[in-house]
Amino acid sequence: MSQHGVGPRAVTRSVAFLTAGVLAVPALAGCGSEDPAGKPLAAPDIQPAGRDRITDGGTLRWAVDSVPDTLNTFQSDADATTTRVAQAVLPSMFRMNASGRPERNSAYLESAEVVETEPKQVVLYKLNQQAVWSDGREIGAADFAAQWRALSGKDTAYWTARNAGYDRIQKIERGDDALEVKVTFSRPYADWRSLFSPLYPKDVMGTPDSFNDGARKKLKVTAGPFSVKEVDREDDEITLARNPRWWGKPAKLSEIVLRSVPRDKRAAELAAGTLDVAEIDPSAARRITVAARPRSSSSPLMGPGADRSAADALRSWAVANGTDEDAADEETVARKRLRKAVTKYTRQQQALRGFEVRKSLEPAYTQLALNGAEGPLADERVRRAVARALDREELAEAVLKPLGLPAVPVGSHLALSGQAAYADNSGALGGQDTKEAQALLADAGWVRGGPVKEQEKKKGEKAAGAEGEKAGSSTERQDDDGTYVVGEDNKAHGRQDPADHLAQDGKQYKQPAQGGAPGAYAPKGTAAPANREAAPLAKNGKALTLRFVLPSGPGSQTLRTVADRISRMLERVGIGTDISKVSDESYFKDHIASGQYDLALYSWPATAFPATDARPVYAKPVPAADGSLNVEQNYTRVGTDQVDQLFDEAVSTLDEGESRSLIRKADSRIWAAAGSIPLFQRPQLIAARKNLVNTGAFGFGTPVYEDMGFLKKGAKPAAGPSAKGSAAR
Repeated sequence: MSQHGVGPRAVTRSVAFLTAGVLAVPALAGCGSEDPAGKPLAAPDIQPAGRDRITDGGTLRWAVDSVPDTLNTFQSDADATTTRVAQAVLPSMFRMNASGRPERNSAYLESAEVVETEPKQVVLYKLNQQAVWSDGREIGAADFAAQWRALSGKDTAYWTARNAGYDRIQKIERGDDALEVKVTFSRPYADWRSLFSPLYPKDVMGTPDSFNDGARKKLKVTAGPFSVKEVDREDDEITLARNPRWWGKPAKLSEIVLRSVPRDKRAAELAAGTLDVAEIDPSAARRITVAARPRSSSSPLMGPGADRSAADALRSWAVANGTDEDAADEETVARKRLRKAVTKYTRQQQALRGFEVRKSLEPAYTQLALNGAEGPLADERVRRAVARALDREELAEAVLKPLGLPAVPVGSHLALSGQAAYADNSGALGGQDTKEAQALLADAGWVRGGPVKEQEKKKGEKAAGAEGEKAGSSTERQDDDGTYVVGEDNKAHGRQDPADHLAQDGKQYKQPAQGGAPGAYAPKGTAAPANREAAPLAKNGKALTLRFVLPSGPGSQTLRTVADRISRMLERVGIGTDISKVSDESYFKDHIASGQYDLALYSWPATAFPATDARPVYAKPVPAADGSLNVEQNYTRVGTDQVDQLFDEAVSTLDEGESRSLIRKADSRIWAAAGSIPLFQRPQLIAARKNLVNTGAFGFGTPVYEDMGFLKKGAKPAAGPSAKGSAAR
C-alpha cells in the first residue's frame, strides 16, 4: 500500500453543495484539449547506467520491513516484501512504467489484445517462445488456467485474499499453438491487463493444498531473472540468486539479499557496511546529506549533544569540577558517555559519506480519513466543513518542501498525477474556505458558546487511546512519525489524484438566523457568554470535539506534524480535536478497521486499475447476515449507490476513454461525500551506495532487477541527472 501527488490544474471551483444528497456535475475534467492526467510530479531517481558499465557479479544487500509469512501474493498475509520477491522471480504479463501505466512485459509477451467483444470478450496472449520455468517447462495455457481456477472464487478450499477479475473469466484454452493463450470472459472486463501479474506455475496453483501451503515458505519453480535460493527466518533474510535458465539479458548481480531491518536502525546498518540500499526516513536522509557535504562547508549540528548550548557545556564543566563530589561524579560519567556517543556518531558519519539519498514520490498518498458511521461526522455537512477547513497546500509543503520534492496536494482518490485515470476533481468539494466551513457547521446546528453538559464515556469506548497514550487536544504538538499503507502487501488498492475541473452550482450554505437549529442554542434570554468567538462549538449539550487517533511508534514524525497542523486548522473553525497515541500494533486493527476513531491518517497505494482495485475501498457499506456492517476496505464507512454504480460501469466497458471518464465521475462524488481527504503523495527516500546503479527511488516504475548492479572501477553512470533516467536494457 506507501506517498505521491497531483498535478497543478486550473479548475473552476464554486461552492460545494448538496441537492437531495446528489452532486450536480455539469462538466468533467478533461473535456478540453489538455490531458487532465498530466505528468508524474517527480521522476524516478535510480542512477541509470548502461549494462556495459556494470560489474558482472556481486551481492546487493537490501533492507526490507519484514521477511514475509508467505511468498504467495494472493494470500491475505502477503506484504511488500512478498511483492518484491515476486517481481524478481515470477512472470508478469504487464508492468508499470514511469507514469504508473501498464505496459506489456516483452520478456514474457509478444502481444496481448482483445480480439473479440461479441458475443463475449476474448483476449489473446501470444507468449515469448523463450519463456520457460526454471524446471525447463514452457510457460503456457495450463499455468493461466490453474491460476484462474484458484482465484475465481468458485472453490472455497483456496484461501485467497482476492479474486477480482478472475471471477469474470468463463474459460481459458490454448490458441493455435502452445504459445497462444485464449481467455474468454463471461462479462466484459476493462482491467484485463491486471490479470496474471504475477503468474505462478501450475504446481502452486493446481490444488488447494499447494496454493495454501506450497508457496508460503519457498518457491521451487520460478521464471524471472532471479530465483529464491533461501528463506532464512532465523536471520530474517531472503536470498535471491541469479536464474541460470533466464532467457533474457542475464542479471548483473549474483545475489540479492533482502534483510529485515527496522527503519530506525537502518542508518547505523548502512554505516556499519551491512547494507547497500535502504528506504529511510527524513531524519536519516538528513544525516546522509550532511555527511556527503565537504567538510569545509557549513552544516547543521546533528547527533549526540547537538542541542547543547555553550551555556550547557559550561555548566556541565562546572558541575564536573565542582565541590559537590556526588554531582561531579555523576556529571563526569555523563560527559564520558556523551564523548563516546559523539565518537561513534562521527565514525558513522564518515562511513555514510559513501552513500547518497535518491528521492522521488512514492506511488501512494496520505489521506485524512473521516469516520462517517456515527457521531458528528455522520452528518455530511460536518465532514465537508472539516475538509473546507484544511489548507492542503500547507500540509503538502510541510512534508515535501523540506525534502526538495514537489509539494502539490493530491487531487484524486483513484489515481495519481501522470496515471491515465487522473484528473484533479477536488473542486467537487472545494478548497480551503473558513467562512464556508463555519456556515456548513452552523447549518448542521453547531454554534459557538452553546451549553455543554459533562459527557460520560460510553461503556467500552476506546477509540482514542484506550491502549495508547493521551496526547492532548487541538494544538498540542506530537513527536513521532509513522506512515501506514493499507494493502502494501501487494494488494491492489491504490488510488490517487485526478484533475480539478468540476464546477458546481446550487445553494450556498449561509449562517442561519438565531434559533434556526433546534437544541443548538441556550434558552431565549440567556446572556451571551464572554469571549463567545473563542468558545467551542456545541449542539444539544455536546462540544464538537473529534477523536484523532495516531500511531505512537518510532517513525511517526511526519504524521505527527501533519496531525498537529490539521488540529490547528480545525480549531480555527471551532472544531476541537482529542488526539490520542496508540500502539502501532493496535492502530490499524483495533482502531481504523474497527471504526474506533473520528479522524485518522493513513495511506493508500496507487493502482493502474482503479475500477477494480478501488471499488472495495469506496463501496457503500452494507449490512451483513449477522447484523454487522460489511465495510470491505471502506474504513471511513462513507459510500453512495451512485459511486458503486459508476465503478460497476467503468469496469464493464471496453472503451478505455469511457472507462476513464466514469472513474473521474466516481472520484468527484467521492470528494463530495467527504469521507476521506487526499493530502499529498508520500516521499520516497532511498539511501544507496554511490556506485550502485539502476536502483533507488523507482517512483511508479517496476524495478528492472536484471539491470541492477555496481559500477565497474572507473566507470561513471549515464550522463544527465539521475532522476531523469531509467535503466538501460
